[in-house]
Amino acid sequence: MTALDSTSTSAPARVRPRRAWVGVLVGILLVVLAGLSLFVGVSDVSPASVLAGGPDSSAASLLVVSRIPRTVAVVLVGASLGIAGLIMQMLVRNKFVEPSTTGVSEFATLGMLVAIVFAPGMAVVGKMAVAAVFGLAGTWVFLRVVRVVPVRQLVLVPLVGIMLGGVVGAVTTFVAYRLDLLQSLGQWSQGSFATVMQGRYEFVWIAGLMVGVAWLAADRFSVIGLGEEFATNLGLDYRRVVAVGMVVIAVITAAVLVTAGLIPFLGLVVPNIVSLVIGDNVRRAIPWVAGLGAVFVLGCDVLARVVRFPYEIPLSVIVGVLGAAVFLWLLLRRRGRAH
Repeated sequence: MTALDSTSTSAPARVRPRRAWVGVLVGILLVVLAGLSLFVGVSDVSPASVLAGGPDSSAASLLVVSRIPRTVAVVLVGASLGIAGLIMQMLVRNKFVEPSTTGVSEFATLGMLVAIVFAPGMAVVGKMAVAAVFGLAGTWVFLRVVRVVPVRQLVLVPLVGIMLGGVVGAVTTFVAYRLDLLQSLGQWSQGSFATVMQGRYEFVWIAGLMVGVAWLAADRFSVIGLGEEFATNLGLDYRRVVAVGMVVIAVITAAVLVTAGLIPFLGLVVPNIVSLVIGDNVRRAIPWVAGLGAVFVLGCDVLARVVRFPYEIPLSVIVGVLGAAVFLWLLLRRRGRAH
């Protein structure tokens, strides 16, 4: 055996244990942070108080009504937004895109405003459906713009999406201002889990369902990530798979919007970190992206509750700061290889 053969056979052996240890670390962090999320807050909810008071105590009631729903919502939001970003990157074939950098979130927010203006008494599920339709339209518009506008550098694609989102966001803010609806719109556009409780988080399970759809179509998303011509030559219905991906992205964005508001950069940061560890195979990456996304949002949510205790900082502020820092690092890291 030559030295080259020895190197090629030993490299995967070194990589697999590293992946396994990272996976174990993510699982441990998920359990630990979920436990912290259950018992961190202004009200005194601790294992001791729950056990001492019994199932009818105020601590146990608060745990069931508020803390458990909030923790479940945080996990589902982190997992689903990470998957939405992963699918968006496959559709556009660009590592720097996700719903908040392509205008999809802004289109969904515009849909929420339209629902508030024309049907103020509409149920939350109806508003979510309207936001999903607008998010779907936003995904289609972004894909069309990227096809039409000649973008030669990968790092410019998200800038096009950010500009598109800026235009839509400005229109949304202007209309809300003229109609005196800025305060109503603000509760949807500010990412936070402070108001999540039993009866107000169930719609995020729809986002979890979309993660299952993404898992079923994972191999197809991997193929279309190689390009339309390559996918078509393999006999794949490219347009149908893209349509499925667009629906998954739009529904996840809308479900998260009506549950917790806008949470930026999560769908960009998490898939890129996972890609550095295990590569770009979608089926293999989905559990990693879901787990790391849940860990990231759980950590940020706990941090938002303790930084200015007993007050709570909006989650979008923490995620935005950390996500923007990682985004800049990724831009600088890939700048030399962008084409």
